[in-house]
Amino acid sequence: MTAARTDEEDIQALAKGGRTNVFGFLLRLAARIPFLFIAGRLYGPEALGRFAYAILIIEFAAQLASLGLRRGLAELLAKDDRPHAHMIADAFFAAMAASAVGAAFLIMLPELMFPNSGINGLDRFLPLAIFAIVATDIALSALAYRFDIVSTVRARAIVEPWTISIAAGALYFYSARDGLILSYVASLAAALLFALWPLWRSYGFAWGWRPSVKRSLVIAQRNLPLAAADAAEWGSRRLDLAILGLFASPAVVGIYYVAQQVASLPQKLKTSFDPILGPVITRNLQTRNYAEIAKQVGQVGFWIIAAQAGIALALGIPGEAVMGLMGPEFVGGAAALAFLLAAEVAAATAVVSESALVYMARHRNLLISIGMLAVQTLVSVGLIMLVDDIPVKPEYVGLCQAAAVACGLMISLGIGSLIKSRLLSHLLGQPIRVWRWALLVAVAAAALLGMAIVSVPARLEWVELAIGVPAILGLYGWIIWRWGFGPEDRVLFRKKKD
Repeated sequence: MTAARTDEEDIQALAKGGRTNVFGFLLRLAARIPFLFIAGRLYGPEALGRFAYAILIIEFAAQLASLGLRRGLAELLAKDDRPHAHMIADAFFAAMAASAVGAAFLIMLPELMFPNSGINGLDRFLPLAIFAIVATDIALSALAYRFDIVSTVRARAIVEPWTISIAAGALYFYSARDGLILSYVASLAAALLFALWPLWRSYGFAWGWRPSVKRSLVIAQRNLPLAAADAAEWGSRRLDLAILGLFASPAVVGIYYVAQQVASLPQKLKTSFDPILGPVITRNLQTRNYAEIAKQVGQVGFWIIAAQAGIALALGIPGEAVMGLMGPEFVGGAAALAFLLAAEVAAATAVVSESALVYMARHRNLLISIGMLAVQTLVSVGLIMLVDDIPVKPEYVGLCQAAAVACGLMISLGIGSLIKSRLLSHLLGQPIRVWRWALLVAVAAAALLGMAIVSVPARLEWVELAIGVPAILGLYGWIIWRWGFGPEDRVLFRKKKD
């Protein structure tokens, strides 16, 4: 029988996951930039727009097919006394059945993936990728339950992004039209392989397991609110692209996709905490240790916000230089990039609060998420309509629309964070302390330094990237470390001695 974990051990586990996630972020950054550079320079914004919309539909279907098990698996493993390998097999069986339904639907209606272009070659069978996405998510969630975050970093931060980068460059010479999609499929297959191998080593085979439709239906029913919340949260990060696609050209969609991909890098820092926070929160819920939950949510929330704010400043202030790496036609997406990075900071409180709300008030959490999607839609469409009243050159209308939907996302996520943190604080009877004054000081100082650096002539944009980005991060990080971090925060950078 496994001994109960102490609060100190939980903090150590969260800190270890945090260290690994920061390292994983750096790996993702190193791999994602080459992919965006190759895609922008070789394939161009129009091909990127076609690729982005198809992947949008595929990944939305995968979110639904995962049945909320990315986070719900932790609760399932914590409460059920059956062998863990059997419960994981049940989860796979239920999710694969849901994946089959989603894939069949999209194979029959491929126009949903490619509304503005023809169906070519094997485009119709792209939905088969849903199986790989869902299986990888479940495998990594099962590993994270045992605090194995290294496998997630290996699969998501090394194998998947580097595979898509290398494949995109190689497959361009095979097909400039389909190279991006083929490289995406290759990256999913590689990530799946590197998720299943450590899963087998950790849990072994599910000897004696038999599939059960009844158990699968119970899992689906139990996780339905969580699945809907996951889909709503995921949709809030893709709804902007879907809305923009209704108003702007594929080229503008491609430019926005690049900005979205750059902005999504810091998002990985908080989403990869979900599998670590899940087991910690469920254990404390069983003992009704609400004060510890509030402490852990607040501490992880501060870690995430502190990291994301620094990254947002470092990538957002020299935004034109960052976007210009992908090609001169992408520079106009700098405004959208700035709003998207700000949106990630605004969303951090909601995400860490939701880590507990999905167990304590899953239906109310779902309703809030759906409400925020409605707010995002109304605000984004309203801002796009305002663009028509702004005296701007026709060639800049699409870029202004892109900035408008990014601003709508930022506003809706900020409102959602406020509501969800207040709800969690009420349920726990404890304050959720995420923000600290040192953050404001660090942001102000780094912003002033960044504005001074980007004032250099345009021909010296390399200065913004090679010197500006490290300088902004260095000053910001020093202030946070000196005045923002306390003893319990510094454990994030200190390994526990055996």
